[in-house]
This record gives sequence, structure tokens and C-alpha cells, in this order.
Amino acid sequence: MPSIGELSHLLNPLATSLQLETSASQLDGLPQDLEDSIRYETARHVQAAGILLHLPQEVIAQSLVILQRYWTGADGGSMLLHYDSKLVGAAALYLTAKPSAHPVSARQVLTSFQYLSKLGPDQMHSADEQVKRVNSWHYMEELYVAEREFLYDIEANMLRVLGFQTHVALPHTLCINYLQTMDVFQSGPGEKVARAAFKHLNSALLSPQLLYLTHQPSALATASIYLAARETNVKLPEVEWWEIFDVDREELGFLVVALRSIEGFALAEKQKWNGRLVPLDPFDVKAEMERRETLEAGE
Repeated sequence: MPSIGELSHLLNPLATSLQLETSASQLDGLPQDLEDSIRYETARHVQAAGILLHLPQEVIAQSLVILQRYWTGADGGSMLLHYDSKLVGAAALYLTAKPSAHPVSARQVLTSFQYLSKLGPDQMHSADEQVKRVNSWHYMEELYVAEREFLYDIEANMLRVLGFQTHVALPHTLCINYLQTMDVFQSGPGEKVARAAFKHLNSALLSPQLLYLTHQPSALATASIYLAARETNVKLPEVEWWEIFDVDREELGFLVVALRSIEGFALAEKQKWNGRLVPLDPFDVKAEMERRETLEAGE
């Protein structure tokens, strides 16, 4: 992805159309729908692990963007030939937290991911209730040492693929600033709009459309406000206020539809796997591909 140079810390380097056409995983033969499932499940692991580690949402969100950048494009990491996707997610979280005000050790990160890997699909939703349990989780030393080396290898590979470009600008602060600009907090439901907008911004991190890689924070913030205001029946200025924030109607419309579709995608994923674990280890991913081929051959 192109560097933002000295432009602004409010901007992100966006993925090019060429990078969005394919990925290293797809070039290795991974079906796109399976890739989307692995991306989504890995992101859920990162989110849950971040909660277990008491990391702020800002760090978790930035790590999810780093993870998606790493997997995007022909030169990115492959889910088939490289590492367990859980370890890739762990590396993204470890790498992002390291320079922040909330660094975590390799042992802390790996213990959290190892603990989460033992939970069933539906138990992931209550990960924030598992904090006390993970602190007493027994992590075999030999396994930890091996996975720590993998973690360091992935971190180095991730930095190489990203060209050491780890800057991530998030839309959440802009969202609050935009709401203040439009005096939304002067009305009673102002905080309700902000909460709904933040919910959409956090859900967008899990979107298979890679919204944080294709749109700048200003556009994401604007679309989340527009949708949140409609959902909470809060009136915004009748003029085309989004143009003040350099967002045109076409981009706004696309993002609103995309934000609305994420809930449906999550539900479809749950129904598709129907209690089965999404394969994250390359061996399990290949086994799932073979299972599909067998089913197709039997039809």
C-alpha cells in the first residue's frame, strides 16, 4: 500500500484496485468465501483477546486494520502456506500494542489466544466474562516457546509485507468531532447517536468488504453518523451536511449499504458453519477444501 508520507495522521494508506483483486491465499487456491470466513473468525479472536488483555478498543481496532492489510494483495500473507491464522492475529495485536501506552508480552497474547482456541464458537461472545479464567489457564511451556518463535517470525514478515507502514488512523475521534460540529450533543439523544455510530464503526472492522482499507476515516465517520441518526430518529441538518466533511453522496450511499450488510454477513457465517469451528490452521484449511471437493464430487 502506498505510504501516506507527511500528508496527515488523519489519513490512511488505502489498498489499490490491484491489491483488492486477489490475495496470496486465493492465488494458492483458497476459495474466496472460505477466505472471508477465516478473516472474520480471526478478527473475532483478536477482538476477544484484546478484551481479555484489557486493551483499549483503539489498539484492538488498529490491530485489525493491520491484520487486514497484511492479508490483502498478491504479496500479502497466505492462509494456506504460512502460519495458523490465530497466530497471525496474535502477531497483529502484539505488534500494534508494542509502541502504544498498553504494551503486552508475547506470553500474555499467546495465552489469551490459546485459551480462546479452546472455546466453542458461541462462547466467543462472552469472552469478556472469561478474564478471571484465562489468568489461571495452564499453557504448556514447550508449546509456548514454539508459538513464541512463530509469533516473532510472523511479526517480522508482517512488517516486511507492510513496508514497515503501521500507521492506522481511526474514525472514532472524527465521529465525535463531526457530531459536535453539528451540535448533535445539544439534544438529549446525542449520546445515543454517538453510541450507535461507534457500534457501526467497530462492526466495520469485521466487514468482508475491507472498508477500512478502501475508505478514509472521514468517510467512515460520516456514514456511521448518517446511519446512526436514521436508526435513532435524530434529525441532522437538512442540507447535504456530509459534503462539509469531504464526502460525496455516492460514497456515503455505498458505505451506508455496506454498514447495514455486516449484521447479515455475521448471521450468514453463523448459519454456514452451524456450530463447526472455522478452520484457522493451514492443515485444517486444506482439510476443509478437500471436504468440499469430496462433497462436490459426490453430487
